[in-house]
Order: sequence, then structure tokens, then C-alpha cells
Amino acid sequence: MSLLFYVELVITMITVRCKECKKELTGNSKIQFCGCPNKMGVIGDKVTAVDLGKVIMVTSNTNKKNTSHFSNDELVYQESRRQRKVRRIVFEER
Repeated sequence: MSLLFYVELVITMITVRCKECKKELTGNSKIQFCGCPNKMGVIGDKVTAVDLGKVIMVTSNTNKKNTSHFSNDELVYQESRRQRKVRRIVFEER
């Protein structure tokens, strides 16, 4: 993926489930925790826990929409420029 792409994210609520206590949490602007020792927490689209292996993502509605203000020829040109290597100039020392 090139750095020239602008990515616009449309984020809706996510739902996660803790495997230990079987509690489902839906992300919103307030932080929420389940009550088990795994301490799974959800705020917005971020999930945290002591052991993320014990967390199941039930729904994830993140839609990526790639929009670019450049034409395909300009993108190919910029990508080829990015792949070029920097040459070192060797000077004679006297």
C-alpha cells in the first residue's frame, strides 16, 4: 500500500465477547469492562484485555473507503520514485 492513498474510515459499533464470563460488550463512547479476572474492556473501536486470546470479536463493522486524488499514472510514477535507492558519492581525499 502506498503512502499516497488517503483512507477514510467509517466506524460503527463493535461487539466483543469474553470467553471466561461469556459477557458481550458493545463499543460506544464510554469505557466498559466485564467483571471477570480477564478485565476485557471496550471503548469505541478499541478492545483491551489481560489475555486477548480469551476475547472473541462478534461483530466488526469497519468499512474502509480508499479515495485518491491522483490518477493511476501519477500513482505509478510516485511509487517508482519511492522505490529508488540513494546513491553515495565517493570523493577522493587528499
